[in-house]
Amino acid sequence: MATRYLYLARHGEASPDESGLTENGRRQAVLLGKRLQGIPISAIHHGPLPRATQTAHLIGEYLDGVPLHVSEVAGDYIPYFPGKEELSPDFADFLLRFLDQCTPEERRKGPVLAREALERFSGPVDGDETRHELVVTHNFLIGWLVRAAQDAPEWRWLGLNQCNAALTAIRYTPGRPASVLFYNDMGHLPLELRWTGFPPELRM
Repeated sequence: MATRYLYLARHGEASPDESGLTENGRRQAVLLGKRLQGIPISAIHHGPLPRATQTAHLIGEYLDGVPLHVSEVAGDYIPYFPGKEELSPDFADFLLRFLDQCTPEERRKGPVLAREALERFSGPVDGDETRHELVVTHNFLIGWLVRAAQDAPEWRWLGLNQCNAALTAIRYTPGRPASVLFYNDMGHLPLELRWTGFPPELRM
């Protein structure tokens, strides 16, 4: 088995109707592509929605020859639905009201995809060569994978928020616990392109 470096990026800023990226979103994706130059990434995985697809393709223009793979597993879905008994009484009602907006189909399908995402994207890799992979995805899946890397309770993907085109990296080394090397890093973005995708009260 060999070490896997998994890079997670939320898509760039999307238009209000989520049909694609804004001009700022395209700029964010380009700058993220430049940030990733020099890393020996072997594959770019991305969700099927336009905002993730466009972001991945813009990044790919700066990673010469790296194949792109569209995958529903890298898409936008709720990865886990906690029961009230799993949550603190201080915030259980707040979180459950948010999740109550989901349809029965979303409740069925999301956790299945989330388990597949853990199988596909986490852990060391077969062989003896280190692998670097990029997943261009959405807020919830990044929170889910970071939660798993920290061995936190399954509900704890809630409250982990990512900015548009921010970068997170997780290292999976055989015989060691997973390590979150950095999280929600926006160092490649100028100040005016940071913190998009966050509510105004959470921007710093």
